[in-house]
Amino acid sequence: MTATLTTPAPDVLAARRAVYLAFTGCGFAMASWASRIPQVRDGLGLTPSRLGLVLLAIATGSIVSLVLAGPIVARFGSRATVATMAGLLLVALSAVGIGYPYGVAPVMVGLFLFGFANGAWDVAMNVQGAVVEGRLGKSIMPRFHAGYSLGTVAGAIVGAGAVAVGVPVTAHLIGSAVLIGVVVMLAVRSFGPDDAQPATAEPGGSLQRTLRTWREPRTLLIGLVVLAFAFAEGAGIDWISVAVIDGYGAGATIGTLAFAAFLTAMTVGRWFGPALLDRYGRVVVVRLLTVLSLAGLLLFVLGPNVVTAFLGALLWGLGASLGFPVGMSAAADDPAKAAARVSVVATIGYCAFLGGPPLIGFLGDHVSVLKALTAVAVLLAVAAAVAGALRPLRPSGE
Repeated sequence: MTATLTTPAPDVLAARRAVYLAFTGCGFAMASWASRIPQVRDGLGLTPSRLGLVLLAIATGSIVSLVLAGPIVARFGSRATVATMAGLLLVALSAVGIGYPYGVAPVMVGLFLFGFANGAWDVAMNVQGAVVEGRLGKSIMPRFHAGYSLGTVAGAIVGAGAVAVGVPVTAHLIGSAVLIGVVVMLAVRSFGPDDAQPATAEPGGSLQRTLRTWREPRTLLIGLVVLAFAFAEGAGIDWISVAVIDGYGAGATIGTLAFAAFLTAMTVGRWFGPALLDRYGRVVVVRLLTVLSLAGLLLFVLGPNVVTAFLGALLWGLGASLGFPVGMSAAADDPAKAAARVSVVATIGYCAFLGGPPLIGFLGDHVSVLKALTAVAVLLAVAAAVAGALRPLRPSGE
């Protein structure tokens, strides 16, 4: 009898596998594109500043999509949203691959659509992940995000292999797009129904509902926590290699290994973190990890040599691992309002990915990239102060 009560139903297990595939596919898609940025840059003859403007198309598409994602998911459901966005991503990534020999314009259009697909996909799969988490009765959202991290690693490895053997950019991007699109569109058929349907949810399917959500103090505080951790994550991904090379005089290979150490630590934290969350709760774990990330960041910046920089990168990555997924879980505590709240929190978090790299770069021009990374510490301290907003919320509560 006990085994029957504690064993998840087959449909929940199928939905869990489907969510893992959705997260992994999303990460694989992003890394597939990122792995070919140098070849696209060279093909278009872009300077660093012009490349930055081209890449801004992804962030712009994501922000537009995230603003609309709450009503979209509430109206059509997470299953239909992810399936549709997987199809759009297939078109978008293929358009980039086909269009880049012809100029900047088709690439920017493709990247805008890529960002749009990624934004709504992100919100929808987090909503479904929260549904699965609730039905399982234990914290599992960080492991879904670990799936995203594993997808990025796999995509980067495949991309590096494609570059090494001379696979053309067009063939690589189209092949990756078809693989991801088909696998994910098939996988999401196992998604379960969202807990709140448009007919019963409080006007959550409207844009007005999402706009009202922007005035909820708890949702905004959760967004601030996610913003801080997204900034910590994004700064590490974008700048650790450069900081190790420029700040410690290390070679390019050492810089890449430091980045790999950071990414590995984040993946490990997301995979093993759920047990800590179930035992100690969101607030305690997130505050402890904030302290750990701060310690790692300061060791990375102020340490005397490359060895301490590596140790700092590991602690920084481990500490930064759970903030974003825990914020998604907290935003989705009330199923009736999950789509709108996840949309708002994700939008706030993505602002860190949009503004973080330029901010660190601007500060780096004045005080060095290594020292500029201390800006991350300020937001992490704020996150620790407002982490109480992550406490579980009863359904239909405010």
